[in-house]
Amino acid sequence: MTRRIAVTLMFAVLALDARAAAHNEFQTFVRKNSGRPVDCALCHVHSNGPEGTGAGQVGSLNPAELERLGRARAAFEPGTIVDSPILNGFGDSLVVRLGKKRILELRSAPAELAVEISQTSDLDLDGISDSSEYLAGTHPLIASDGNPWSLFLHNLRRRAFQLSMITVATGLGLFGFINLLHGFALRLRARQDQGPMSA
Repeated sequence: MTRRIAVTLMFAVLALDARAAAHNEFQTFVRKNSGRPVDCALCHVHSNGPEGTGAGQVGSLNPAELERLGRARAAFEPGTIVDSPILNGFGDSLVVRLGKKRILELRSAPAELAVEISQTSDLDLDGISDSSEYLAGTHPLIASDGNPWSLFLHNLRRRAFQLSMITVATGLGLFGFINLLHGFALRLRARQDQGPMSA
C-alpha cells in the first residue's frame, strides 16, 4: 500500500514539475540559430514536450515509467545511464553525457550545449555530428534530416566501393558491347565483300 502512495505522490510531483522539465531555452536558441521550425521532439518523445497526457508525456505514464522518469530526473551527475520515457535517444544521451545539473546550468547559455556535445557523437550515423545537427536544427536521430550536401558527401564516401564497382562493371559492359557491335560490322562487311553467292 505504501508503494502505491509513493508512486501516486511521485506522479503528482512529476506532473507539477513537467513544465520545468521542458527546457524551451534550447528550442528557442535552435530556432533562432537555424531558422528552422524546431519543436520539442528534438529531445523529447512528444513534439509538444513532456507536459500533457499524450504518448510520451507525463500524464500518460504508468507506475513503472514514472519510476524510470524519476531515476532519469535524479541523474544530476554525468555517466548515469538513463532511459527516460519522455526523452528520445538524443535527450537521454545528453543526460548521460552531461548530467541533469549541467543541462540546467546550460539553460542560460544554450549555444554552449553544442560545445558540450561530443564532436564525434553521431547517433543517426548520417556523417553529421550531433553537435552540428543541434546548431542546424536538424534531427540527430533521423539520418535523412540534415544538410543535403553533407548527406550526399557522406553517402558518397560510404558507398565509394560499390560506386567504383558499378563504374568498372558499366565500363566493361560498354567495352564488350562496343566490341560485339564492331565484330558484327566486320562480319557484315566481309559478307558484302564476298558478293552474292553463286548457286
